[in-house]
Amino acid sequence: MNITIVGAGKIGQVLCEELSERHDISIVDLNDEVIEHTMNKFDVIGLVGNGVNVNVQRQAGVEESDIFIAVTNSDEMNIIMCTLAKTAGAKHTIARVRNPEYFEHVGFIKEALGITRIINPDLSAARDIVRTIRYASALSVQTLVGNRVALVELEVQRFSVLDGMSLSDFRQKYGTVIVCIIERDGKTFIPSGSDNLMAEDKIFVSGLPKDMSVFQQKIGKKEKSIRSAFIIGGGRIAHYLLEALSHNKIDVKIIERNIERCEQLSSDYPFARVIHADGTDTDVLDEQELNKYDAFVSLTGVDEENLIASIYADKQGVRKVITKVSRTNILKVLDDKRLKKIVAPKNLVANEIARFVRARENAEGSNVEALYRVANNKVEVLQFIVKQQCHIVNQPLASLTLKSDLLIAYILRNGQMLFPNGQDSIQVNDKVIVMTTQKGFTDLEDILEV
Repeated sequence: MNITIVGAGKIGQVLCEELSERHDISIVDLNDEVIEHTMNKFDVIGLVGNGVNVNVQRQAGVEESDIFIAVTNSDEMNIIMCTLAKTAGAKHTIARVRNPEYFEHVGFIKEALGITRIINPDLSAARDIVRTIRYASALSVQTLVGNRVALVELEVQRFSVLDGMSLSDFRQKYGTVIVCIIERDGKTFIPSGSDNLMAEDKIFVSGLPKDMSVFQQKIGKKEKSIRSAFIIGGGRIAHYLLEALSHNKIDVKIIERNIERCEQLSSDYPFARVIHADGTDTDVLDEQELNKYDAFVSLTGVDEENLIASIYADKQGVRKVITKVSRTNILKVLDDKRLKKIVAPKNLVANEIARFVRARENAEGSNVEALYRVANNKVEVLQFIVKQQCHIVNQPLASLTLKSDLLIAYILRNGQMLFPNGQDSIQVNDKVIVMTTQKGFTDLEDILEV
């Protein structure tokens, strides 16, 4: 497909990385150095100019664009650019909009201006944080197949019942709950039955929600719910997070150094205790009794401050520590095991757009119904619809030569979830959930080793 992107910042760069291998990408930005860097790094066509200029859009080929994406720092410009692109002939338009005042009327804006999708990295980050808070013992949570399946990230504790357990024993003991992914010593892989779990592994376990609840009780992971949260940074993510937490009985304290933001937060969210102070100052954290809270969320605009504050919160014994990071490359330098939950807004939005692109591919002949990325984007979870012309139907799975690092996790057939073994086969109209470290699958037959 032809895709035009305006804005070569953090999100634009991630989108180029995600989409350029499979699509024709044109990217527009005012900064000539950024455009040159992007063209050198990715297989894209770059154009220096203002994306709101109709002539610049035409030079970028907007009339032939299947998808036009505006991700500059200006909400207003993104909305205007998408409106112009739609008028010029772009089939679908996506605008990044972060301002809560605009987002309250997102439905009206989309309908009135013909924008296909409006994305909000701050709202996506807040929702990710809320999911993590709701599952007290999990590092992350993703629901699949219309919420029928939960994919939960856990850490294997030393001397726990899972430490040293083989996956063949795991399957026998826990039945329909399966270990899909293991992260160990910086490597991410899809395990086989001969693999063993080890202390400090991060594992992604999936199953039906009711089975997952029983599983967590069996392994001693049924922790108390999060009843209190300590937040530093009162920006837009905090706004959306507090809005979501207002529906839960959670004791919230938020530290913000800007007095005007403090006053606004206090007015908008009277249930939260708002403190005007520097939340990155450890003396302030001690004075505000950080160690008595169940969860800590660092949301300042400076990655380094978030990382240091989160490490300090972990040292103080806070059960759930969540860290917002914009520049994820910094994590390669700071490999600290205490940073268990990282929220990267740009990656969340890039994944959302990638799912949208895959959906459009599906409309044009691809068999991917849904796409998710987990384990720091190292693993793709794909949902395929099996069509009549598929060549691997009615064959026992054990007879198929599958690519490495790949798992057929579930089959949805006539509304029932199946947990396949080697004797099961795929049928027409099945929905098949595949997890893999490989990228670029568009058809179920891509799972086969050629």
